[in-house]
Order: sequence, then C-alpha cells, then structure tokens
Amino acid sequence: MSASLASAHPGQRLAQLVLDELKARLLTGRYPVGSRISIGDVKAEFGVSKQPVMDAMRRLEATGIVQIVPQSGCRVASYSAQEIRDFFSLFGRFEGEIAAAAAARRSDAQLAGLDDAWQRITDLERLDDPAERARGYRLLNREYHLVLHRMSHSRLMTDLSEQMWDLSDFLVTTIGGIERLSDSLHDRNHDHDVIRTAIRSRNPDVARAAMESHIIAAPAGLEQPVLRRAVPSGSQSPPPSEGFSVHGRALA
Repeated sequence: MSASLASAHPGQRLAQLVLDELKARLLTGRYPVGSRISIGDVKAEFGVSKQPVMDAMRRLEATGIVQIVPQSGCRVASYSAQEIRDFFSLFGRFEGEIAAAAAARRSDAQLAGLDDAWQRITDLERLDDPAERARGYRLLNREYHLVLHRMSHSRLMTDLSEQMWDLSDFLVTTIGGIERLSDSLHDRNHDHDVIRTAIRSRNPDVARAAMESHIIAAPAGLEQPVLRRAVPSGSQSPPPSEGFSVHGRALA
C-alpha cells in the first residue's frame, strides 16, 4: 500500500495522505462509532511507519473525531444526544457570525461563486439514486459554505470553522443523518437560497439568523425515527432523551 499511496499523490507529504484517507473514512461512516482503530492495521494497510499514523490520529483527536486511549490505541469518538444538540447549537451561532460578516464584507465578484455552489446542489435533485444524492450533498454542501467563508474575509474564523465542519459532518453521518438530509435536499438548499439572498442584499441580521437556523436544524428530527429503527419489533420505543441510534444501537 505504501507504494500505491505515495505514487498516487506524488509530491505530497505522507502524513497528510494518511490523515486525508482516515478522515474520509470517518466522515463517511466506514468506522463505526466506538470501534477500535488498530494502529498496527493502519500501518500495515498503508505500508507506513507508526509516526505518520499517530500524527494523523492526534489531529483527528483535536477535531473531536477519534479518541486516543493510552495502551489501547484509538477509538472512534461517541457522543450523547445532548452533546450533539449542544454542538449544533454552538456551531449554528458560530456559522451565523460568519454569514453576517460575509453579508457585510463580500465583494460583488464573489456572488457568482456562491450562486454556482447553490446551483450545483440544486442539480442534485435530478439524481434518482439516494446514495448518490447523499454523497453529492455532503461534498457540495461543504463547498457552498467554504465559498461563503471566503466572503467573510476572516482567516481566523475560517480556520476555526473548518475543524467544526469536520466534526459536524462526522456527527451527521454517525447518527444516520446524511441519507435523510439528502431526502430533504430541496428544503436544505432553500435555506441556502435565503442565506445567499441576505448576503446579496448586504443584510447581516437576516444572514446570521438564517444560517443559525439552518445549522441547528441539521440533526433535528433524526433522533426519534432513528431510534425506532433500532428497537426490535413489538418493543416499546425508548424516549428521545436516551440518545441517538448509531449503526443499529442507541448511544446513551
């Protein structure tokens, strides 16, 4: 794997390649929540030494996606339902401030990029395959928000937000939400339209409120339906406060 990993991306740092691959797997749910990631297995698969793997794990731990357990290895991070709600509440406020800054500081030339990002998400509605819509939405949604971040002209806010976006994508995927978000793609992109209209009209207050509402709504409504699928037929569904279901089991 070492030769193929390095040869596929010549000139790039090995540690970055390992990080990018592990992050992609975590953000798409390849590693179940709470599962152990063997450093030895990753080393063998990628054909690398321990150092680039541990460097990648430390960066992923700083983002909140994995937990390094001394004498044990690494585990995929797990969070309670309340922690997930708290995160999106905080994230919504943060992204709201970025949207407000974008509305106040954006250039006319930047509006075309935001329009294009919005249209590309709209085009996903033509796809018949739900899985393809889900993959497309996760990637293009991130692009839309990156375009908006650049409009804020604040490198500090953008850098902080990037880490939060990784955790957001991880949480949405692990609570089984990305497929359901793709089903509500039209409504989600309507939110994007409201936000871009506020930015176009240089209205920071509306941009802030619309963005905060958009982010906080990301996991809304996922808790109870997902929990129902985790309960055997004939059993009583647990109350929503018990947690989100992840890969067929409930997180306390």
